[in-house]
Amino acid sequence: MVGRPLLLLVTVITTLGACEIARTDDTVAGSDARTTDVAGIVRLSAPADSEIPSGALGESIRRGRALLAATPDSLPHNVGGQLRCTSCHLDDGTRVNAAPLVGVYARFPQFRDRSNSVATIQDRVNDCFERSMNGRALASDSREMRDIVAWLAFLSRGIPVHRDSTPRGIPLLAAMTPDTAAGRAQFTTTCAACHGMEGQGTPAGPPLWGPKSYNIGASMARLRTAASFIKYNMPNDRPGTLTAQQAFNLAAYVNSHARPDLAGKENDWPRGDAPSDVPYATRGRSTGN
Repeated sequence: MVGRPLLLLVTVITTLGACEIARTDDTVAGSDARTTDVAGIVRLSAPADSEIPSGALGESIRRGRALLAATPDSLPHNVGGQLRCTSCHLDDGTRVNAAPLVGVYARFPQFRDRSNSVATIQDRVNDCFERSMNGRALASDSREMRDIVAWLAFLSRGIPVHRDSTPRGIPLLAAMTPDTAAGRAQFTTTCAACHGMEGQGTPAGPPLWGPKSYNIGASMARLRTAASFIKYNMPNDRPGTLTAQQAFNLAAYVNSHARPDLAGKENDWPRGDAPSDVPYATRGRSTGN
């Protein structure tokens, strides 16, 4: 629901990304600077534009910010749908409880349960491209990847590596049993104006299902993650006004629809420790177990 009352579920995916952006703690130890507007939206303080250096580095930082804000138009060969990075990382990646990007650069490299490997920041960016944006990975040495990493590094300026104090991801709600029928009714009154009655998206909000939305491997395809994002961030002009039950109902309705598949998804969480709301079978765990 970018720009108007509505349910924005995207992207996905995934922390850095809308792919795997959930967490169970509300904050990370330490202090951080933040502001709160009249709607109660909390944003982390990011470096001012005046701090962007001149020359080639500054140009790269600005290009990286532009890529995250207009991803499908800027990178049509790498984005398979209509989601952009800021569909999930709201307010240019500064909104608390919407997978903020401030501080992300300082957390990498990091171990990822889903891949059972140590990931670089480039790996994490590509998770979002392949899952939340249902597209293709960027070459790690491409100008576009360098620009995105330059912007992420700028957002994390002054934050100690692996000792950052900024909030991350989305605080996970306690699991609840959803009512898909109630979610459908709620979607009609709360979400359809921005996302379309058929979830196809409009200029005001991205598609929530169908071929132009996030694929099944994105974090937003998981019930608990999607419900948590909805609860804390939607409708866009009145975040936090939905109850947890309404958020679960909406998430269940949205994710009951068909969406693109992800090749190789069965290899996720190879140790068999996939979260219970992952909607596909993985090694050592079948859906419903």
